[in-house]
Amino acid sequence: MLIRYKKQFEKIAMGLLSFMPGEKDIKKLQQSMKQYETAEGWQLFLWKEEDITGLIGIVHTSDETAEIQHISVNPSHRSQGIGRAMIAGIRELFPEKKIEANELTAPFLEKCSHDESAGSEV
Repeated sequence: MLIRYKKQFEKIAMGLLSFMPGEKDIKKLQQSMKQYETAEGWQLFLWKEEDITGLIGIVHTSDETAEIQHISVNPSHRSQGIGRAMIAGIRELFPEKKIEANELTAPFLEKCSHDESAGSEV
């Protein structure tokens, strides 16, 4: 299930975020975390079952749209539908918003949309 990011999860969140392209550098990671902690409209969520295995970050770009900035799943938990479940969770949390992707998250969001239209479980 999706849970809101809290400071106590910072190390786990930074670890998951480091799997994203362009987030390998520690300074860039810290900058991204600070953005989620302080910038208006930026929200970070973690996926937790027994352990925290995924992360999804969004920015509310308008009253109608939210953009997925980051989406990451622990490599040992990939191909289990966690990424799709996180996107579905965001859609449930913000049903009034159109969920969009940025250039880094677009390929995954497109894959989820394609799988949805092909009849696969999302």
